[in-house]
Amino acid sequence: MEQYRTRSPQYGPRRDRPRPPRHPVPSQAGRGAGGEPVRSARPPGPRRRPAPVRRPAPAPAPAAGGLPNPRLTGLGSGLFCAVVMFLLGALCSALFGASLTAYGVLFLPVSVLTALWVRRGDLMTAPVVVPIAFAVGLLPVAGGEDGAGGTLMGLVTALATQAGWLYGGTLIAGLIVIVRRIRLVHRRRTAGARPPV
Repeated sequence: MEQYRTRSPQYGPRRDRPRPPRHPVPSQAGRGAGGEPVRSARPPGPRRRPAPVRRPAPAPAPAAGGLPNPRLTGLGSGLFCAVVMFLLGALCSALFGASLTAYGVLFLPVSVLTALWVRRGDLMTAPVVVPIAFAVGLLPVAGGEDGAGGTLMGLVTALATQAGWLYGGTLIAGLIVIVRRIRLVHRRRTAGARPPV
C-alpha cells in the first residue's frame, strides 16, 4: 500500500504551484452579459446653474450736447489759460487791429472755464493763474515797434488801461472757486453725518 507524503500546512504553499493573482476580482453583480459593466439606472439629479457674475454698471455716457468737463491740475489750468489767451491775443491782433476791448471780452469766458475745469484739490490756483494769463495774452496785442523796451511799455500801458477786464475776470474766477469750495465742504459734512448702514 502506497503512502502519500503529506506536508504540514505551516510551510505554506508549494513553490511549484502558481500563485493566485493579487488584483481584486470584480464582482459579477455589477456586470451584465458578456462581462460588460452595467451602469446604474438612477436618474441624474438637477444640474446646478452657475451663479450670475455681477458686473459693475457702465459709466453713464455724457450728454450729446453737454459741455466737456475735464479736471485740470493747478499747473494744467495755468498752461491752459495762458495758451488760450495768447492765441486769442494773436487772433485779436490779426483780425481786430489789436483791439484791447475785444481781448478783454474774450478774457471773461476763459476765466470762467479755468475756474470750472480746475480740480478740487487746486481750486485756489485759478484766481492766481488768470491774471498771469491775461498779461501773457497781451504780448501780441500790445507789442511795440521799438524792440523789447517798446513791448514792455505797451504791456504796462495795456495793463493799466484794461484793468477793468483784468479785475472782472479775476473776480469771476474767484467767485466760482468760492462757490465750488462751499459745495465741496457741504458734501463732506453731509457724507460724514450719515449714519453707518
